[in-house]
Amino acid sequence: MSPLKLPFAIPVEPLNLPQVGKDGYVGFNPRAEILPAGWKSPHPHARAIPSDILVEHDVAIKMRDGASLYADILRPPHSDTPVPAIVCWSPFGKKFTGLMSLDLMVPWNLGIPSGTLSGLEKFEAPDPADWVPRGYAIINIDSRGAGDSEGVMTIMGTQEAEDGYDAIEAIAKMPWCNGAVGLAGNSHLAIIQWFIAAMKPPSLKAIAPWEGCGDLYREQFGRGGIYAGDLFDKLIIKYMLHGRNGIESFREMFTQHPLANTWWNDKRPDMKQIDIPTYITGTWTNSMHGMGAIRGYLEVDTPHKWLRWHPWQEWYDLWGNQEANTELLSFFDHFLKGTENGWEETPRVRMAVLRFGNKQPQAYENIVEDTFPLPRTEYKKLFFSTDGQLSLNPPTTNPTFSSYDSESSDCVKFTYRFESTTRLVGLPKAVIFMSCPNHNDMDVYVLIEKLDAEGEVMYNMNIPWNSVPVASFDEMKPEEKTEVVMYRGPVGILRASHRKIDEARSMHPHWPFHPHEIEEKIAPGDVVRLDIGIWAMGIEYEAGESLRVVVSGRNFGQWQIADLSGGLAAGSVSEWAES
Repeated sequence: MSPLKLPFAIPVEPLNLPQVGKDGYVGFNPRAEILPAGWKSPHPHARAIPSDILVEHDVAIKMRDGASLYADILRPPHSDTPVPAIVCWSPFGKKFTGLMSLDLMVPWNLGIPSGTLSGLEKFEAPDPADWVPRGYAIINIDSRGAGDSEGVMTIMGTQEAEDGYDAIEAIAKMPWCNGAVGLAGNSHLAIIQWFIAAMKPPSLKAIAPWEGCGDLYREQFGRGGIYAGDLFDKLIIKYMLHGRNGIESFREMFTQHPLANTWWNDKRPDMKQIDIPTYITGTWTNSMHGMGAIRGYLEVDTPHKWLRWHPWQEWYDLWGNQEANTELLSFFDHFLKGTENGWEETPRVRMAVLRFGNKQPQAYENIVEDTFPLPRTEYKKLFFSTDGQLSLNPPTTNPTFSSYDSESSDCVKFTYRFESTTRLVGLPKAVIFMSCPNHNDMDVYVLIEKLDAEGEVMYNMNIPWNSVPVASFDEMKPEEKTEVVMYRGPVGILRASHRKIDEARSMHPHWPFHPHEIEEKIAPGDVVRLDIGIWAMGIEYEAGESLRVVVSGRNFGQWQIADLSGGLAAGSVSEWAES
C-alpha cells in the first residue's frame, strides 16, 4: 500500500505476468553461481567477461511494510575485501538486458558496436563486466511489483523512495559490502535517484542520474496540463513491464483527477534535500529528461555536483561512449572508495551545442562553463509579425493577429534569419496573446525548428553518423526515422486554462512553474496571455540559416506502436499528430 494518505483510491491496471523465456525472465530460483572469466552470453553481439563474476540470483530484500523485493547481486568472488555497491533500480526486469532492448527498440543497435555489452547489464544500467573487475558489486533490483517482487507496482513517489531507502540500508549491512552505496543508471534508474537521495539514506554516498526527469506530471504524463502518456501506456506497460499485482494507472488517474493533486505532486522530488555528491548528465534531444537534469543541477544542495551535457541519445552515451563510462567509474572510485584520482578537478559544467544535418563535427562537446544557465548569455526578444517573420524590433502599429485552425494540421510560422553564426544555449520561452472564438480552452504547442540556407527543415542525428550504415537522412527508411535517433527541435506545451504561474517555484523566468491545480476557462473570443516554457536548447545557427517558431494546436511527432513478433516499433517524427 502507498504511504500517502489520500481521499480516493489509487486506480490499478493489470500487467502481463512474468513468462519464462521472455525478456530474460528465467523463473524464481534463488541460487548462486560463478561465471568464469571468458564467459559469454549466447547473444550474438555480447562480449566475453574479463574476470570471474559471482552472481547471486533472487536475493530477497525486506521492506518496512513486510514486502520482499528481489535482486540479482553481481560481485567479485574469491575475495574477503569488502566492496562498494552500485544499485540499479527499476521495474523493467533485472534480467532484461541492454542487448535485448537494442534488438527490440532501435535501428542499427543505436550505433553501439558489437562486443560492447556483456548481456549482464540491466536495461538502462551500467554493465557489471566493467564494474565487477574494478571492485564493485552491481545490484540489479526488481522494484515493487516487478517480476517476483511483491506489492503493487508504483512509479516514483514516496513509496518507491522508501523502498529504495530500505534496500540501500539492507545492502550496506551485507557482509561483502564496505558500507558505501551509490545509485546509477539512465531514465527510470535516474529519476528514482532524485526521490531516494532526497530521503537521505545514511549509506547512500553518491548518485549519478544519467538523464532523469524531475516531475512526472509537468515533464512527462501531464505536460502543460495535457495527457501525454501514450508511450508509457501503449509501449512500456504493454511490452516491457511484467508483474503479478498490477500497476498504478497514470491514464486512469489523469481521467479521474486531471489536475495536480497530492498523488501527482508526490511524483515531483524535492531535489533541495539532496546533499551528497551528484554527477548529472543531460541532452537537448530527449523530450522527457532534460529539464529534470537542469533543475537537479540548480537545486541539489552540495558543492560536490557536476553537470555534463552531451549531444547524443541517452543509451548511446550510457553504453557506446567509452569516455563517459570511464568518467563514471572515476566519479564512484573517488566517492565510494576514497580514491585520490583527481576527480575534483573535473569541470563542474560542460555543455554541448548541436549543429544539425550532416555537418562534421556533428556537435561541439565538452564546452567548459562556469555554471548553467550560462552567465554570459545575452537575452533577446524576438517579436512575431504578420508577414511571418521574427523581428528584434517590437511592432509599431496597433495589434494585429495571425490565426490557424486548431482542429486541423494548420499552424502559424515565424522565421528569423541569422546574418552571422550564433549559438542559442539555454532556456527559451514563448509569450503569446491568444484567443479562440468557439471554445473556452486551447491546447497550444510551440516548436522551434532550424532551417537551412534554402529554407528547408533540418534535423539532428542523435548518434554519430560514422556508427550507422547510412550517410544522410534521405537514405533512412521511414521506420528508422524515430524520435530516438532524430531531433527536430525543442517544444513548449500549455493548455490555456492551466496558465496560472507560481513564480516562487519557477526555477528560471523562462521555465514558469504551473501548479496545474485549478482551471481558468476563457470566454470565447477573450484574449489571454500565455507564458509557455520551451524545452532547453543548445543549437548553433550559421550565417544564412534560420530559426522558425511554429505555433499550433497539435504536436509534432507521435510514437506509433506496432506488434512486430514480440518487438517494438516507433513512428516517424516528421508527421503531424494529434496530442
